[in-house]
Amino acid sequence: MHILITGANGQLGNEMRVLAAQQDTDSLHFHFADIVAPEGVVTDILDITDPKAVQTYVAEKHIDIIVNCAAYTNVDRAEEDEPMALKLNADAVANLARTGAAIIHVSTDYVFAGEGWIPCKEDEPVAPRTAYGRTKLAGEEVLMQICPQAIILRTAWLYSAYGNNFVKTMIRLGKERDTLGVVFDQVGTPTYAADLAQAIIQIIKTQYDGNRLKDLSVAGIYHFTNEGVCSWFDFTYAIHEQYNLLHPDAPITCKVNPILSTAYQYKTPRPHYSVLDKSKIKATFNIQIPYWTEALWRCMNVLGVESRR
Repeated sequence: MHILITGANGQLGNEMRVLAAQQDTDSLHFHFADIVAPEGVVTDILDITDPKAVQTYVAEKHIDIIVNCAAYTNVDRAEEDEPMALKLNADAVANLARTGAAIIHVSTDYVFAGEGWIPCKEDEPVAPRTAYGRTKLAGEEVLMQICPQAIILRTAWLYSAYGNNFVKTMIRLGKERDTLGVVFDQVGTPTYAADLAQAIIQIIKTQYDGNRLKDLSVAGIYHFTNEGVCSWFDFTYAIHEQYNLLHPDAPITCKVNPILSTAYQYKTPRPHYSVLDKSKIKATFNIQIPYWTEALWRCMNVLGVESRR
């Protein structure tokens, strides 16, 4: 099978690249594409907002499966430029769907309002409160219209050893400041992109025969995050704690204080409760999901090794 990873330069795309190199089978051939190609990294240049370019690439590379990791993810900027967010989060998804390849598409918890207190299941009513959420929901809807055999994986609070993310930001701020206020009334589950990538690889290896699902009944929407629940304050506290275990000679001494969301001036509303129910993906694909602190430790070890080189 020939598998295209779009958004290859992002957090999930890079984790997919790492896992692809570890596969011990000759039956999986991975292709990595993004709008630009970083120096020293094998990445094809592909603008997925260009329908002709997408059709040509998929045909020439004989792509069977597209894993769409590309997205317009800047929540605040999307409010100022929703047409551009829509172009990447929905129009580009339609371009991929029309190629005839099988699609695994990554979406977000922002399709929900985030105002409940029970983990959201896949079939619960959606009510996005932001441009980012609206455009990602539009992507889901157009994909299922064009390619009803697609698999959509909603995730939340994604981080990785690659790219810019909350974990790296909290490490940097912890080094720069004596105190740090972090909201404690927004609750969710951190998701290590490497674990999401592993789930995607497992789904590909067990569910697909070329560009077709072996069992069409498994198509649809699924939720994936790591296990457990925490606030952004708890997440930050754990980041600093684990960092100090890896760097006892130069620990972070910043004091992390819990604050209310009202004390932080957001440009765009954030969900207060964005916990996703993962029962469906675990039951359907027999996927084992690690607890969030254990996943964080694995990521911190990768970052720790890099920082000591």
